Amino acid sequence: MSKHVTHWIGGKPFAGSSAEQRRADIADPATGIVAGTVDLAGPAEVGAAVEAAREAFPAWRDASLSARASVLFRFRELVDRHSDELARIISAEHGKVVSDAAGEVARGLEVAEFACGIPHLLKGGFSENVSARVDAYSIPQPLGVVAAVTPFNFPAMVPMWMFPVAIACGNTVVLKPSEKDPSAAVRLAELWAEAGLPDGVFNVVHGDRSAVDALLEHRDVKAVSFVGSTPIARYIYATAAANGKRVQALGGAKNHMLVLPDADLEAAADAAVSAGFGSAGERCMAISAVVAAESVADDLLERIRRRVERLRVGPGDDERSEMGPLVTREHRDRVAGYLESGVREGATLAIDGRTHPVLGGGGGGFWLGPSLLDHVSPRMACYTDEIFGPVLSMLRVPDLDAGLELINANPYGNGTAVFTGDGAAARRFQNEVEVGMVGINVPIPVPMAYYSFGGWKDSLFGDSHMHGTEGVHFYTRTKAVTARWRSAAPAGGGAVGGGASPSAAATGSAAASPAENGGVDLGFPTSG
Repeated sequence: MSKHVTHWIGGKPFAGSSAEQRRADIADPATGIVAGTVDLAGPAEVGAAVEAAREAFPAWRDASLSARASVLFRFRELVDRHSDELARIISAEHGKVVSDAAGEVARGLEVAEFACGIPHLLKGGFSENVSARVDAYSIPQPLGVVAAVTPFNFPAMVPMWMFPVAIACGNTVVLKPSEKDPSAAVRLAELWAEAGLPDGVFNVVHGDRSAVDALLEHRDVKAVSFVGSTPIARYIYATAAANGKRVQALGGAKNHMLVLPDADLEAAADAAVSAGFGSAGERCMAISAVVAAESVADDLLERIRRRVERLRVGPGDDERSEMGPLVTREHRDRVAGYLESGVREGATLAIDGRTHPVLGGGGGGFWLGPSLLDHVSPRMACYTDEIFGPVLSMLRVPDLDAGLELINANPYGNGTAVFTGDGAAARRFQNEVEVGMVGINVPIPVPMAYYSFGGWKDSLFGDSHMHGTEGVHFYTRTKAVTARWRSAAPAGGGAVGGGASPSAAATGSAAASPAENGGVDLGFPTSG
């Protein structure tokens, strides 16, 4: 074992405060070999992280918008500079190929770039003379300490969909990443420190349910963001809400790709392979159900088969690899089980990924090649369950009406796509489909950072999506002010307001000494 990962609390590594520190193994998915260990937090470590964030909040809340934005800009540049390093860290622990991991970092950077413009998005409203000499205005203010609980499949991107916006809005953060691939979160914490973020504004605790429950129940945590499976999202939402917290909990998915008879089948086959098997299917936006018009289904299947035969499966750090292993042995075994259960329930195993060759032989890694079950029905477990692996299910429908009915009947509503050359059909699909994110001839419709990310139905618990303006809304609360000012002296004579110095009134200076910031030297101007 070559590495050990611990928590990051108060601007530095934190070895733990429990009498007997619990640890978990970190495996290399390509070999199955244990590559290191990670400390697991309990209530004591979570309490220390929340306390560090609580103590850092007043000074960070009071820092000027330009000071916050300056730190965000520096963080963005550092992540960009270290993007290849981050991609290799992700690949080593998750298993995805380095190019896929680099794309993950790039998508996270887009949200950091969006957060750099936060001063524009934190403007309140103002109405003059709502009554005689009475003004009314609104002020968006940060919540305080917020928690982020994130999944193994995107150890950099999903956290970066949360914490740049939260921090830019003036909050402090406790991140609980997946213990399966924890190193990326700690590296991001180090880059925050290098960017000049004050100690305690960003903290990382690793752990399992014990750590999550401690965050959900802690009185000083004001909001919780989560991405994961639907059962856990439902639990996070219910528990956090019961403890008086604001919650956005993104759950599971069963993303459908509807292929109509007039679609470009070459493009549709490319999309099915890349969206179904990229990152070994371990994506909440992966296409897992191809809904094909009966008249083109056989043709589409053969085009998919030809592409799968050429797909190179291998270790993430091998430049030839296009798809890596699954994250753990247990997850690989669970996913592979759907191939057997699908056949038992009446599906046809058109492509068996268990026989797909692996570059270098695979060793003891957690391998399952791209697979496809054909003639799947909505009653089969391979359709009703979120498989979260490289298994496509093909369902056949007569037309657009039947395709829409099938998709809308599914309890999940995360992402979907339609492939067609008919603009009227595409417009009807986007209007009638009951799904939060829609692609038209685009297989994975992940919105840009300035739009919101989130699904409908059992794919979202809470009323706010992530990033974009909805992210800003989630991480702020509005204060409404009604004000009337009366002159303290005759017009044109003497001081107004009783005691403001002429120099201060003239300059509008917001400069503050370290003592005025609670004894904390922020390390940057506060006059912004």
